[in-house]
Amino acid sequence: MAREIVLDTETTGFDPKTGDRLIEVGCIEIEDLLPTGRTFHTLVNPERLIPPDAIRVHGITDDKVKDAPKFHEIVGDLMAFIGDAPIIAHNANFDRNFIDFECGRCKHPFPGEDRWIDTLKLAQTRFPGMPNSLDALCKRFKVSLADRTFHGALIDARLLAEVYLELRGGKERRLDLSAARTTVAIGPTAVSAYGPRPHALEPRSTDAERAAHEAFLLATFKDRSLWESYGLPAMEKASAA
Repeated sequence: MAREIVLDTETTGFDPKTGDRLIEVGCIEIEDLLPTGRTFHTLVNPERLIPPDAIRVHGITDDKVKDAPKFHEIVGDLMAFIGDAPIIAHNANFDRNFIDFECGRCKHPFPGEDRWIDTLKLAQTRFPGMPNSLDALCKRFKVSLADRTFHGALIDARLLAEVYLELRGGKERRLDLSAARTTVAIGPTAVSAYGPRPHALEPRSTDAERAAHEAFLLATFKDRSLWESYGLPAMEKASAA
């Protein structure tokens, strides 16, 4: 199965090159386009104050991160969780810039650019000219935002996982039963068949009931019966009568 990691971050601002730092990271593991239930989540001490504008977005205050681990203390666990899987992120350049910057500060290897999949670009290709923020995509795909008061790395990763599933056709794929059935031609049409039952069901009608039903078909439909086109025994008798 294909293993992928959906990742989201929260930060003190927009650009690590101007002093902004990562303060939260959340990851969701998916395999074959389905969540496995495994997650990675932690707050990160940014070693600086968090601006009020950023707090209004994600609700993470200086007090909440003062005892959180620093990035160099969690990077090993984070990269072990990611492994060699592709990384799914919305507006991936933003998250990648912060992950690369933080890894660079502590001299830890970081995932190459070719491993990142940007759901914003996927959405822009599918819905050109339309709003394609994570919120807009959640509304378009009817993904509930009821549990989110503020932006948060883990909850946004969960929302993004659902959006990514929709963008990749995952829900329809789960409902695809083609691997378990074959198409069999019967008469003038084609219908789906699911193979023989391992244990045949006992008939629930009596001999008398079946005889009465056959007599009704013979008397009522004669050779104009729809069932005749499917070669049913009663209509074969009707044609011979």
